[in-house]
Amino acid sequence: MGLMIHTNRPIPIEKIRLLVFDLDGTLIDSRLDLTNSINAMLRHFQRPELPEEVISTYIGDGAPMLVRRALGDPDDQKFFDEALLYFLAYYREHKLDNTYVYAGIHEALKAIRESRNGNSPTQMAVLTNKPVVPSRAIVEGLDLQEFFFQIYGGNSFSTKKPDPLGARTLLHEAGVNPEQAVMIGDSANDVLTGRNSGMWTIGLTYGLAPHSLQEAPPDVLLDHPAELQELFIPVSRTVPQRS
Repeated sequence: MGLMIHTNRPIPIEKIRLLVFDLDGTLIDSRLDLTNSINAMLRHFQRPELPEEVISTYIGDGAPMLVRRALGDPDDQKFFDEALLYFLAYYREHKLDNTYVYAGIHEALKAIRESRNGNSPTQMAVLTNKPVVPSRAIVEGLDLQEFFFQIYGGNSFSTKKPDPLGARTLLHEAGVNPEQAVMIGDSANDVLTGRNSGMWTIGLTYGLAPHSLQEAPPDVLLDHPAELQELFIPVSRTVPQRS
């Protein structure tokens, strides 16, 4: 496969020391398990089920917002709290029924891990708005944990993406400057997180929310997971400007 990148601002690949990945729509396709869990919650509370293409547009801002959107933003806080707990309990049991790693991700992560920028390996981490416990369980269950030094979720901090707190924490833990790091994801939330923390940004059109990337164009846009490997390997060059 040839490089099919769309470049708004060339990333100095040879200077990059940290890659921060979103989870849903970036590393994994989780839409069916999330859809089934939301619809199980809706059935339990005698609400009409929703199609997958609708629920997919609700994903990306954390479990509470996913449930709130699916319920039509209810005013009854007690009902909402009960619905959220039901969804979380159901999803905890069914999070790996159908979820899978996108083709090309394992190979890209392995190649990036084994590459060197000078004498420094490229560190990798996950920053998602999904709750941290299921996030870590999914990463482990799909044999991705070996690639990441840290996994943070939407309840790991007092704020979620696009607030930069999580990204800045990872920068500090990795010991790198923002200009040495890239935020990688499929939504405007990820691009804005990168911008807000001073990092470079890569948007992925194959994920759950590629339409939102029109609102916040990333530095580089990729159409396939395998292009991550082509972008970062070899690392001794800067991404060329595409006319």
